[in-house]
Amino acid sequence: MTLRAARAAVLVLSLAAVLPALAEDTPFTELPYTPSLDPTAMDRAADPCQDLYQYSCGGWMKNNPIPGDQASWSVYGKLYQENQRYLWGILQDAAKPSPSRTPTQQKIGDFFDACMDVDAVEKAGSAPIAADLQKIADMKSIGELGRLLGGFHAKVPSSGLFFGSGVEQDAKESSQQIMAIYSGGLGLPDRDYYVKDDDKSKETRAKYVEHVAKMLELTGDTPEAAKAGAAAVLRIETALAKASLTRVERRDPYKIYHRTAPAKLKTIVPGFDWEGYFSAVGGRPGAWLNVSQPVFLTEVGARLKAEPLADLKTYLRWAYVSGNADFLSKAFIDEHFAFYRGYLRGVKEAQPRWKKCVGWVDGELGEALGKEFTDRAFPPTTKAKTVAMTNLIVAAMKQRIQGLDWMSPKTKAQALEKLTKIRNKVGYPDVWRDYGSLSVKRGDFFGNVMRANLFENKRQLAKIGKPVDRGEWGMTPPTVNAYYNPSMNDINFPAGVLMPPLYDTRLDDAPNYGNTGSTIGHELTHGFDDEGRQFDGDGNLRDWWTKQDADEFEKRATCVRDQYSGYVIVDDIKITGKLTSGEDIADLGGTILAWAAWKEATKSMTLAPADGLTPEQRFFVGLAQWACENQRPENLRVNAAINPHSPGRYRINGVVANMPEFANAFQCKADAALVKKPESVCKVW
Repeated sequence: MTLRAARAAVLVLSLAAVLPALAEDTPFTELPYTPSLDPTAMDRAADPCQDLYQYSCGGWMKNNPIPGDQASWSVYGKLYQENQRYLWGILQDAAKPSPSRTPTQQKIGDFFDACMDVDAVEKAGSAPIAADLQKIADMKSIGELGRLLGGFHAKVPSSGLFFGSGVEQDAKESSQQIMAIYSGGLGLPDRDYYVKDDDKSKETRAKYVEHVAKMLELTGDTPEAAKAGAAAVLRIETALAKASLTRVERRDPYKIYHRTAPAKLKTIVPGFDWEGYFSAVGGRPGAWLNVSQPVFLTEVGARLKAEPLADLKTYLRWAYVSGNADFLSKAFIDEHFAFYRGYLRGVKEAQPRWKKCVGWVDGELGEALGKEFTDRAFPPTTKAKTVAMTNLIVAAMKQRIQGLDWMSPKTKAQALEKLTKIRNKVGYPDVWRDYGSLSVKRGDFFGNVMRANLFENKRQLAKIGKPVDRGEWGMTPPTVNAYYNPSMNDINFPAGVLMPPLYDTRLDDAPNYGNTGSTIGHELTHGFDDEGRQFDGDGNLRDWWTKQDADEFEKRATCVRDQYSGYVIVDDIKITGKLTSGEDIADLGGTILAWAAWKEATKSMTLAPADGLTPEQRFFVGLAQWACENQRPENLRVNAAINPHSPGRYRINGVVANMPEFANAFQCKADAALVKKPESVCKVW
């Protein structure tokens, strides 16, 4: 979960150089430059003490309307697209047959070429899924379902076929890799879409039924049969939704950890062929596995018993087709887009094919493509500087823990031990993934996707019973995001998030610490937020807190939840503080750590104003400008239900309202909107 102050004359020149390239949908041979503190992105008519976000981002929001193929547009999203265009150039070169291509370059190039061959994809139509649809049609009884689902889950992990399976670290024994069974089976973004009774939810369900019917027609159903089938799909999915945990409930790691002996699965879902499932999916569990939501899995069994076989087949057909729609011909792609991107998120036009293909190569062969990316775009000097910044922020966290007045020495010792065990991963893996056994063929895009999914499924299942690879990454190097993994107890910063305008080696430390420093601090704080704090230094789910200290933490976390729950996202929908609290706590803690680390890094320096801003003001404007964004109302509505992050405006204003350092930097008056009374300030770490 994911993340600018040249002189005015230089900035104008740099933008003039970039804008013509951005106006053309062509690959980049070099990445464009935008500084990490951009004065033109500001709205100096705004009062920072009333709205730092508007002051820092008003110009950006005005000058960066949402592109037609996007649900939102942000500094992160813009950098992601710039990285995509750079990867596009790499892939175009790799797609050209040449004796000088390495085997890895040939593989990513051939995958990209097959994806871009839209004539071949269109000619194939629905033929690539015909055999699997026939398997569903030929199913004579529920007794055959286990083997059928296992085969589908192995190669279509994105499909909503009742439930999902995978491999994870055992939450309570993090050195062990175990199989897990997850909830799934829903075509709408969240279980609440099925159970809420407001007018918008009813409208969305009606639109969804229309969409399902249209997709079923594309598989050969008559309009009448498709309409009846869509109603059956909604009925089945509604039952599964009602048995699913809410997103807030799933933030409690104890609620999604249920270590279970494989033999017990037969009592949870009677009549389901688990032996056939494991055989077909390609891996067997060890002595135990994790059933993340037993009540949900019990409901799956109830549906298999109660629903007519014909309706279950329709549901399977729908879920399989929906999971594969984007890899098929235009009719499937267009209908899938119309509902999920058009209706739900308000997107006006589909992405060009090259964007999808770059994304799929990154998704399926991410470390192969990532090696090409980092060799060209991420110099060792940038990695070294980021590592140094990370070390200072870790040191700041150590000081914060030692200085806490609400935590007992016993719990402090455990917290400090956890801090010393956190691993910092920067840029890219030390050991690159080997894709040698993956077969990629030109002219066979759908086949390439299925083989890549099977390759990854096999790689994951091979982990069961083996030691955890602590060096493995969960994001590819070009990704514009970062994350903390509680079971690994590591913080991860891909190369894609460590370049301008997020990290800028050409500028002074103030905006860099405000921007990237706060991101590093954010991920570090996740190890100590309301969810991460429940894991110890070895990544085990264990209560290492005294009751009094846990109560004191919850009191402070509640302050943050209550503050953010008062912010309106769109219309009359407010932030669900219990959903976003982990990210909100991390935003606050991360910024405080970045400020302390910046002060330490520059304590022997003489800092000068620039662009009409003091160094302290540059820190806070740099902080705010990573979050500049525009979002469509439809997208805000979906995010209100499913996104654990608050909107960008509140990720900035909500944080600085709790930092007296901000009020001092801008000489804010005591009654300013972003100045809290001392007794109201939220302090966690």
